[in-house]
Amino acid sequence: TPSHPRRPVRGTRRPEIPTAMSRERSAPEDAATQRLDSWLWCARFARSRADCARIAQAGLVRINRQRTAKAHALVRPGDVLTLPPPTGDGVMVLRIVALAQRRGSAPVARLLYEVVPERALSPAE
Repeated sequence: TPSHPRRPVRGTRRPEIPTAMSRERSAPEDAATQRLDSWLWCARFARSRADCARIAQAGLVRINRQRTAKAHALVRPGDVLTLPPPTGDGVMVLRIVALAQRRGSAPVARLLYEVVPERALSPAE
């Protein structure tokens, strides 16, 4: 008898054991979410998805005022994102209006979000 554990036969798969993470992903409410890097790419905030992932991993993006450094963070319609604008100075605040199935043209991408004006962010006087 060999002293090491037996390896599975090629071409066979282990049965999937449900975990808390897989149950969360299959829940119906999660159907209306999208990865942050994928949404940024579909909304045309960078030329490649890898660039969008780098923006997120650099900690430059906030989701609902919470800093995130995860490209796989989930976003949903109604979330407020804070990120650096293309010009590089200040911040850009936007509200997610819709999720994207695929990357479209610039006018279609612009329909995925609305820019939140600064007046809406300041405390009520």
